[in-house]
This record gives sequence, structure tokens and C-alpha cells, in this order.
Amino acid sequence: MTTAFDPIDLGGKRLPNRIAMAPMTRSRAYGPGATPTELNATYYAQRASAGLIVTEGTQPSVIGQGYPDTPGLHSDAQIAGWRQVTDAVHAKGGTIFAQLMHTGRIGHPSLLPDGLFPVGPSPIAARGQVFTHDGMKDFVTPKELTEDEIARTITDFAAAARNAIEAGFDGVEIHGANGYLIHQFLAPNANQRTDGWGESVAGRIRLGVEVATAVVEAIGGPRTGFRVSPGNPLNDIAETDPSDVEQTYTSLVTALAPLGLAYLHLLEGPDRDLTKRLRKDWPGVFVLNPFTYPEPTGQDSLGLVEDGTADLIAFGALFLANPDLPHRLARGGPFNTPDKATFYGGDHRGYTDYPTLEG
Repeated sequence: MTTAFDPIDLGGKRLPNRIAMAPMTRSRAYGPGATPTELNATYYAQRASAGLIVTEGTQPSVIGQGYPDTPGLHSDAQIAGWRQVTDAVHAKGGTIFAQLMHTGRIGHPSLLPDGLFPVGPSPIAARGQVFTHDGMKDFVTPKELTEDEIARTITDFAAAARNAIEAGFDGVEIHGANGYLIHQFLAPNANQRTDGWGESVAGRIRLGVEVATAVVEAIGGPRTGFRVSPGNPLNDIAETDPSDVEQTYTSLVTALAPLGLAYLHLLEGPDRDLTKRLRKDWPGVFVLNPFTYPEPTGQDSLGLVEDGTADLIAFGALFLANPDLPHRLARGGPFNTPDKATFYGGDHRGYTDYPTLEG
């Protein structure tokens, strides 16, 4: 019987266990030009016993930033800043992928330089607010991306992926979840385009597929992961028709499968049947951040590797409170309890009743 403590091959790289650290936004890129610092290096190195670390959401372009002090991968300074992180993780034997996250309509003009404005698939504002250095601000109506701007966005993802490899990352994870740009294109309430980038399921999945294709061409499939969160209502996403959700995500998975990606990463909702369907359809490594609401993902979820539901289990909140989490899981504890009152990041964005934010 396979367990979460057995090794696994991920894109030709041998991971010592099947415990992943989920991406969680930290907003600690305090260096000049949204660059990581020694604080980031210490944070990730402390958690290098994970089989796989996926970093906080990292913007592939200036306009992709939606929160204060989040890091980028679009400048030489950012590449250098991330290099100290990857060196620190590798020195402790860890494997680390950078999550590439374009926030799209989630953000605010005050977070962007030079008069830039948040963008999205359609000029439809998300309900809610975003944190800025000047306090909470209402989401604005985004500028609808033109065909040329969509092409530039795809190019930005590919360039950021190349920068990630230059910075020493083992690969990248494309963020197609949690209400950010690629998820906005997937969701009918955020994407009301009538061109080839919307209207039909084929149109709505197109951006995710083309971004993945461009990234694979830039750095290779074995260095590329992709994350989805079907039905997650975070950031005013409304995927409420179960049949449309299933068709959308099975179509997306089918389109991604030939690219030879390192893994598919599912942030699960309440529908375990959809998880099993996507697991069946996906030909490669399947990473699962299981739905355990209202508690963070815990030790009980390790059984999902044993029964074949997933190849790796991703932990969020528990990794914040327990940097040596794999060792504690192997021993059966003890576990420090995540502080929900101050928690900034987590396992089930959009399904919880407390403020959370994940990259």
C-alpha cells in the first residue's frame, strides 16, 4: 500500500514524500520592486521537508499584482531575490515550484504604478473589497482585455516561467483557481465575452490552455503544474450549475492532458464525485488540497493517498503553524493549532467563514 511518506517521481525529480505545502499569500516582498528578502528565504527553508513546496502567488507582470507586497517574477531584481529563496530550500534538500498568479480584476489601481488599471475578461466588477496600504478598497470595474492584451498576458506567463527557472526554481504552478484571472475566464459570471475567449466552454477554457501551452514551450511539461478550484466562490466567482462546472473542468483537464504537465493541483470543493472524475481523467500526478471545512487539512487526509484518491496531499494552514509538518504527521503529532483570527492564507478560500487569502 502506498502511503504519504513514500517517495514519488514528479517530472523526473524524486520527492521524498507525498506531502505538499500549498501556496499561501504572505505579502512579505518588502525588498525594492516587489522582491523577496532573507525573510522569505528563512520561511521557505524552514518548510523544506515538504515533498513539494508551492510558493505564494507571484505576479508574472506588473499589472498582474492584486495585493500589497506580493512578489513578482518579471524583473532581474526579482530573479535575484528569489534565488536566495531557492538556494536556501535546495540546501535543505527541498523541491520548490513558483506559483504564477495574475489576479486580473481582483486588485485596485492604487496597487499599480504608472496609471495602470486592473484587467479582466469582461468589464464586470467583483463584489467585495481588497486590502491596500490605504485600507480596504472596493473592487473596481476592470478594463476588458483586448485580443492583443490577451496575447501579451500569455507571453508574460511564459517569460515569468523562464525567469523562475533562472531563479533556481524546480518548476512553476499556473494559478487557474480562486477567482484570479484564469479562473475569471473559466467562470460564466465573470466572462461574458462573445468572441473566441468566452461564450462557450471551449472559449472559456482557452486562456488556461494557451497559457499552459506557452509555459510548456518555455520550460517543458515536467516543470509545469496547473491549479484549479471548481465551484470555489472566492472573489465573487459564481460557478453554480453543476453540469456546467463538470463540463468546464473535464474539458479543461482533457485539453491539458496532452501537454505532459508535472501535475494537476485541485483545491477541492464539497463535490468529492467531481474530484474522483478529474482524478480518473488526469493521466499524471494528481495533487489534492482536500475539502475539510471547517477545519484545516489534517492528518486524516493522508488516507487519501492510501486509497488512491490523490498522489500528493497539499496542506496549508497546518504548514504555517508547523514548519516541520511532515515529521509531525509521521509521528502523529503533536500539532500547533493555526490561529484563525490572524491567519492570512489557508486551505479552503471561499468556503470558510473567516478571512483568508491564498496565492
